[in-house]
Amino acid sequence: MTIELHTWNTPNGRKISVALEEMGLPYSVHPVDIRNGQQFEPGFLRISPNNRIPAIVDPDGPQGKPVSVFESGAILLYLGEKTGKFLPAPLAQRIPVLEWLMWQMGGFGPMPGQAHHFLGLQNEDDKRYGAKRYVDETRRLYGVLDRRLAQVEFVAGALSVADFAIVGWAWRHERHQVDLADFPNVQRWYDTLMDRPAVKRGFDVKLDT
Repeated sequence: MTIELHTWNTPNGRKISVALEEMGLPYSVHPVDIRNGQQFEPGFLRISPNNRIPAIVDPDGPQGKPVSVFESGAILLYLGEKTGKFLPAPLAQRIPVLEWLMWQMGGFGPMPGQAHHFLGLQNEDDKRYGAKRYVDETRRLYGVLDRRLAQVEFVAGALSVADFAIVGWAWRHERHQVDLADFPNVQRWYDTLMDRPAVKRGFDVKLDT
């Protein structure tokens, strides 16, 4: 059965299209135009009560019953559990996947998102303060990631849903005013992921109208 992906062309949306492609799951794209407020429509709120994309509807959920899932991290964990892919079963191997997935959700997403906001402001005083605060923190997070990737090929050792979560945001590094050449281990990891056919398909699929 085909999973419905309710989404838009954002880093969080791309996480899920990449994961679905890597896992080989059939899916259909249902654009939610966040520029025009479609995320507040009752139909979408029924599956995503926090009015944020992405969300999925799986007609073949647990016990064969339909299920909806919102929040990109929860979706990645659900898909990993459903397929048994990119989410190791042994707890010792799962721990780093969960750690780096939570790192992305708690930091490497909210902080670059704030950088996007302040860099786009027209008021120079507001822009200067916010951009420095959040671009500096974003660069710090890139440094954390770079040090980790100096030790391992992928963030949790083996390729996992944590990589799919993080690459959705690393994809916007130019908007973060980050040159990946300053973070060579991130550059290597990013290029490796972007060379994967399924990741390319996940970024190429049209998520907007």
